Amino acid sequence: MWARAVAPVAEWVAQALWGNRKGKGKDQMLPTLLTQRRRTEGRGREFRVIRAPLLQRPKICELCGAEGIQNRYCRSCGVQVSRENMTRAALVGHAMLRTASAKRQASKKLSDHAVANTWWEPSSLPKWLTAEFYKKQIQPQLRSIKAREVAELLAVSHPYAAQIRSGRRLPHQRHWEALAKLAKASPQERMWS
Repeated sequence: MWARAVAPVAEWVAQALWGNRKGKGKDQMLPTLLTQRRRTEGRGREFRVIRAPLLQRPKICELCGAEGIQNRYCRSCGVQVSRENMTRAALVGHAMLRTASAKRQASKKLSDHAVANTWWEPSSLPKWLTAEFYKKQIQPQLRSIKAREVAELLAVSHPYAAQIRSGRRLPHQRHWEALAKLAKASPQERMWS
């Protein structure tokens, strides 16, 4: 079955390679030894190509493995991938600053953040506000808050705020207290459980 399915393709490739060569005999047709097509056509009959049966495999989502989907991803994974692609595209767009004034403004903003990080005292952070508390209490609450609000509160870009909100980026510790207030996470929820 496979020999009959592959034979016409093999003869077509051979004829294409034969026709592309330089020199004499360029227009000469090669014999079709595998399919006997020329012999059949020479006798006045129509040559039928037998197609190999198509194997129907169920489509599987590339992320979660769900079956019976239409595209590369199921709906829930498609939304997640789409968000990540949009964030990546926004980062690329923000990385390519177009004017000198935009570059100066971005440079000043980065410089201001670096200075603020340098002058910030870790002792000003409340004792209850630890990395563990941030990850378990504040981060889950941030998912319900708009990235625009996070960006305005911390004076950061929208793509960076979206990464903080989704948990892909951990903000500097000096931002934790403001994010705790925004997320309405309090130390009482942390009591020994």
